Amino acid sequence: MKKNINQKNILLVEYYKMLNLTNIISDNPINRLKKKGNKNNFLRKELKINILKEEINNIKDCDLKKKSKNIIFADGNINSKIMVVGDYPNQNDEKLGLPFSGEIGELFNKMFKAINLKRSELYVTNVVNFKIPGVRKPTNNEIEKYIPFLKSHIEIINPKILVLLGSIALQSIFGKDKIISKERGKWFFKDIGDCKTNIIATFHPNFIINQQEKKKKSWSDLKLIRDKLNLSK
Repeated sequence: MKKNINQKNILLVEYYKMLNLTNIISDNPINRLKKKGNKNNFLRKELKINILKEEINNIKDCDLKKKSKNIIFADGNINSKIMVVGDYPNQNDEKLGLPFSGEIGELFNKMFKAINLKRSELYVTNVVNFKIPGVRKPTNNEIEKYIPFLKSHIEIINPKILVLLGSIALQSIFGKDKIISKERGKWFFKDIGDCKTNIIATFHPNFIINQQEKKKKSWSDLKLIRDKLNLSK
């Protein structure tokens, strides 16, 4: 706990240095604040992200962390209007330190490229932030340990559209009784902390790789995301 507090203090000091608050005071404070507003908002969000990442990296009593080489936190643009949440990292993700890599990542990139979205235009993470050993899925207890972090993550990014890929992501937000095959392709509006966002679920790329016949339904869901994004512009 002491280490976490010290790390937060260090990040706060760095944040205030980046803001350079002493330079904000002038004879024309409103104009100067407008110029600095976007940059300060970015730095504030970046600070919160760094603190959250540190908290997850220092999680206690977690066998997943103990057996992992490093955290697989997120990738993409923290100011993106679209946040995409998958389930858990695999071995390729751990090697690169990024979610959605390897064959799954290639399909992920193609899926969003089909609706004119580059990976760099998205913000991408998983429910669980450490690799699952072997070929098993995470247990309910393991998932529940990370849900509070996920909700904090969503609140910080504050996306206009939240895309949930697969059952684990869907159930982490809406509960264990939700089934991806029944809920995919539907829009929900939900408050997650201070974040008020439009949410849609669709199949995980790994599921599509193994169930090729689901591609049409996935494409239908992607078009809904494209249309919703166009309406929000």
